[in-house]
Amino acid sequence: MNESASQSEVEAGQAVYSKYTLMAYDAFVLGFSNRYLWRCPTTHIEQLYRKHITSNHLDIGVGTGYFLDHSPFASAPRIALMDLNPQTLAFCSKRIARYSPEIYQRNVLKTIEIDAKPFDSIAINYLLHCLPGNIASKAVVFDYIKPLMKPEGVVFGSTILQGDLPRNWGAKKLMAFYNKKGIFSNQHDQLNDLKQALNDRFTDVSVKVEGCVALFSAKKYQ
Repeated sequence: MNESASQSEVEAGQAVYSKYTLMAYDAFVLGFSNRYLWRCPTTHIEQLYRKHITSNHLDIGVGTGYFLDHSPFASAPRIALMDLNPQTLAFCSKRIARYSPEIYQRNVLKTIEIDAKPFDSIAINYLLHCLPGNIASKAVVFDYIKPLMKPEGVVFGSTILQGDLPRNWGAKKLMAFYNKKGIFSNQHDQLNDLKQALNDRFTDVSVKVEGCVALFSAKKYQ
């Protein structure tokens, strides 16, 4: 989806994240759904962060800040948070207040303008499946974040796919419910489309599948 995505479509994917749902998020999503429905235990995403996060990092679609809170840093890091939802920004920034994070409330389906130095790493975790459109259209996000990356920078993250990936009964039911409510918008999200979107824009692309979750990383062209 590009800048023509309606505001209501964009807001639907993040509106569910209120103060109270965020308080239950770690237990329900990271604890239960990841392991038993999406079949991608949270440890796999933690490992992705540990492998690629740097001390000059931007997190897009910040959730509760769990992964930033559990990521080790060799030195005092520069951490920035970007999200459309002020509730998630407030929740996450409070959780990692020890890092004095930069805060940017932005719609990533529009050109991103921030007065900040570029980043060595950018994470887009569990965000793409919440954005309206299919992978080919919503991948415009990658175009908008490239100017925020250093030439040697890395982008990484995860997204829940449909297509031909295995899904158990519970995953199918919950995913259908989320799509009906507009919380998810991944009816047409395919693994090959994700790989194509990344390969068209980056180098050193890696996409690994765990259950119905794609874990990806890629580097910016030099």
